[in-house]
Amino acid sequence: MRPDLTGIVRAGDGIVIGQACAEPQTLVEALAEQRAAFSGARVFLGVNYSGILRPEHADHLRLSAYCGSGHNRALSDAGVLDIHPHPYSQLGPLIRRRAIPGDVVLVQVSAPNAKGEYSMGLAADYLVPAIENARAVVAEVNRRVPWTYTETLFRKEDFALVVESSREPALPPPSKSGELERQIGKHAAALVPERATLEFGLGALPDAICAALRGRKGLSVHSGTIGDGVADLLAEGAVSKVTAAMLIGTRKLFDAARENPAIRLRSVEYTHDARVLAGIERFVALNSAVEVDLTGQVNAEVARDSYLGAVGGALDFVRAANQSPGGVSLTLVSASRIVEQLSGPVATPRSETGVVVTELGAADLRGCTLAERKQRMKAISKL
Repeated sequence: MRPDLTGIVRAGDGIVIGQACAEPQTLVEALAEQRAAFSGARVFLGVNYSGILRPEHADHLRLSAYCGSGHNRALSDAGVLDIHPHPYSQLGPLIRRRAIPGDVVLVQVSAPNAKGEYSMGLAADYLVPAIENARAVVAEVNRRVPWTYTETLFRKEDFALVVESSREPALPPPSKSGELERQIGKHAAALVPERATLEFGLGALPDAICAALRGRKGLSVHSGTIGDGVADLLAEGAVSKVTAAMLIGTRKLFDAARENPAIRLRSVEYTHDARVLAGIERFVALNSAVEVDLTGQVNAEVARDSYLGAVGGALDFVRAANQSPGGVSLTLVSASRIVEQLSGPVATPRSETGVVVTELGAADLRGCTLAERKQRMKAISKL
């Protein structure tokens, strides 16, 4: 039997739900089924791996997101998803001032520890400011979610409604990493200095880079998200400390994070804060792109007229890496995606792009004129 949300959610409410692996699937199923009872409610999605919310649910729900990742692409293609084109660092402030309304938050949490404290489990990110701003918080206590060291812990009385479940978290698509990704990872890893602090974007490339960093020591991670590759680096001692907003991976990552004080999940207001990032030396930003032009402009949002990416946190981290002593920003893309002219918007301007890495090598654009940039970019492209 589905939980009854009709006594908590009101018509026209703003609803923020946990994203990616942290989506409270039982609660979202109830939201979709009961949507007519609170018609006009505005739902803010993040990365959407479950696909529970579908285009037909827009008959009563107004859907928005900061990205086209996962099943959001289908919602966008159907014309029922409004996109927030904001840097990730702005999501917390936007939620706090209700530009992204969050009257009700639907969150997935772990089972409580011996002290009766519920952990946020797999994500803190913008859920922390959303929860602090909400009229009501509804919790899905998923026994398959690890208890983790999260910025905010809860007691049962903090929730307007508690629903018990035991289901595998929504998972990202299986990695399609192959030889191309391995070559990009190898070239990128060669540019990572000793004792670096790493940031990873989404996709198959982060795990390929992690594989190329095996055997290193003294690395740290400060990132919006981490995946299975970071769990491998933690297990072998290459990485000793992780600060992230959320976990996106498989059971390997979830088990590695269970009651592990080396992994701390923090609010986006910490992980993406410019003042926090300014204090990190040897900060290396590792982000992929849809395409990059010959001058270094980066499109991370649109491919073939379909919204599949995001502005996201890349620019927050790129700027921090550019200013970090000993740091570097790496944009990772296949050689075939270096183009004469972008087909979508500019997410990272060429003035901020540091080094572009493909399977054919790396083009360091720092200090280069436009003519020099084009020459270097063509050398690592298929143009």
